[in-house]
Amino acid sequence: MKILVVGSGGREHALCWKIAASPLCDKLYCAPGNAGIAHEAECVPIEASDLAGLCAFAEDKAIDLVLVGPEAPLVAGLADLLTEQGTKVFGPSRAAAMLEGSKGFLKDLCAKYDIPTAEYGRLADPTSAKSFVRESDMPLVIKADGLAAGKGVVIANTLAEAEATIDEMMVEKTFGAAGTSLVIEEFLEGEEVSFFALVDGKNILPLASAQDHKRAGEGETGPNTGGMGAYSPAPALTPKMQARVMKEIIEPTVRAMADEGQPYRGVLYAGLMITEDGPMLIEYNVRFGDPECQVLCMRLKSDLLPALLATCDGVLDTLDLRWHDDAALSVVMAAQGYPGAYREGTEIHGVEKAAALDDVEVFHAGTKAGPGGTLLSAGGRVLNVTASGRTIVEAKARAYAAVDLIDWPEGFCRRDIAWRVSSQHN
Repeated sequence: MKILVVGSGGREHALCWKIAASPLCDKLYCAPGNAGIAHEAECVPIEASDLAGLCAFAEDKAIDLVLVGPEAPLVAGLADLLTEQGTKVFGPSRAAAMLEGSKGFLKDLCAKYDIPTAEYGRLADPTSAKSFVRESDMPLVIKADGLAAGKGVVIANTLAEAEATIDEMMVEKTFGAAGTSLVIEEFLEGEEVSFFALVDGKNILPLASAQDHKRAGEGETGPNTGGMGAYSPAPALTPKMQARVMKEIIEPTVRAMADEGQPYRGVLYAGLMITEDGPMLIEYNVRFGDPECQVLCMRLKSDLLPALLATCDGVLDTLDLRWHDDAALSVVMAAQGYPGAYREGTEIHGVEKAAALDDVEVFHAGTKAGPGGTLLSAGGRVLNVTASGRTIVEAKARAYAAVDLIDWPEGFCRRDIAWRVSSQHN
């Protein structure tokens, strides 16, 4: 088969690494890819936002399957365009991608179908938003309705913070059109976990759980980022709790989307809060998480490609996946200053040495090839140093041993990935 992966991050590198290992894959392309992905796939200079270019390439090369990595092209309707031209695509339609594309759409769906989630309000202007927060208990979670690259969420602890956030999002337009309307919801107490499942419109195949670290600084301090590290499985999602998540959240969502005439096909990524009352849905993403995808790919024993095809063909009920018992952990190495301003084009050394360690993979998230075979940074999140081990603690030790072999003075990472688990073991 000829496969095209769309995207250029660590998630796409992990997916390419997994697909390239499949005996079913004859030729693998990635658009636009990065310096690490170039070892697994032929990189094509087409941006993920160039929907027409991607469709033309898929048609020209007679691509058998397109896997769309990031959310923005899905929300923009790439899957619909590919389907119309007869190209098989893994990823939801534009209508189904609204689960991530509009937080308000998701919250209203939860309300209509009784899916457990935080109490909320949908507000379309600053005046009504401010009067809503004045009548609410603090803290509150304020979310830009549209896509904001994983950053349009603020926890406001005081009324003054809430009002300032409303002004930033709605008046100053910090997140552009994404903040035209807001979802403001109650703050949930508990442990946050991520859970993934493949969905073919009606059948659901559970994948695995993971836990992400969103803050830039150690001890969950500093600004929110796209994720500074992850591990899998998440101990908080016990088999009993996972069964509840399937029954109370995932299954009703899949039925609801079918009932609404927007059947969901692709990977469904549920951001969950495990509260005293049980699991609550925080958000859905319509793609593999980043950096969660990296740890899932390390743990998946089965060939990924048949699972992607079964999702597209509506036959997930005929498929089973096998997982390694080992845990996996990924540390994000980012450019100094991220998620604020940072420099690009700085030289990175020692990646080959790190990747040569047993049970370690270094997935490239934002790199490009420099002159004379050098490796240069080309983004905020630059490398995902990922390791597996019998336990999360063992995987963590391996990942940080690999991080220590990478020579990149302009980079930084958090040293406390999986601190929740580590603290329970000390």
